[in-house]
Amino acid sequence: MTAHIALGSNIGDKIGHLRQAAAAIGRLPATRLLRQSSIYRTPPWGKTDQDWFANAALSVETGLAPQALLDAVLEIERQLGRIRRERWGPRVIDIDVLLHGEAVLATPTLTLPHPAMTERAFVLIPLAEIAPDLVIRGKEIGEWLAGLDAGGIEPMAPLVP
Repeated sequence: MTAHIALGSNIGDKIGHLRQAAAAIGRLPATRLLRQSSIYRTPPWGKTDQDWFANAALSVETGLAPQALLDAVLEIERQLGRIRRERWGPRVIDIDVLLHGEAVLATPTLTLPHPAMTERAFVLIPLAEIAPDLVIRGKEIGEWLAGLDAGGIEPMAPLVP
């Protein structure tokens, strides 16, 4: 099953955190990295009085079920030092499962497709780089992006050095 994952960081070695997270995801059981976007410098979103973010996206082939994949990436967050203090606040690493094949689900811990991904250019721009033909909720990714403000989002480094 192909899954799409978003990565973000705005504390410390942002690029290093994204690279560590991507490598750890690639080592998950029954999972291999298919595509990795560039790392993008993005302005803060939601809570704007914080440092800029580094964001990226991954496509993976995985045999893990959606909840198992979420549990695994949350464990990677924990191992990399993520502490959840405030919504949309600063974070060492943020890993979101955006899509898991064609799965549509809503549980107390996981909603697929990710409920806010189509409202966030910092998620869709890296995702469009690796999956330009992706259709989300019946619309192509480019259609979703056309309605968003992408100001201040710029590529800054490869995810794989």
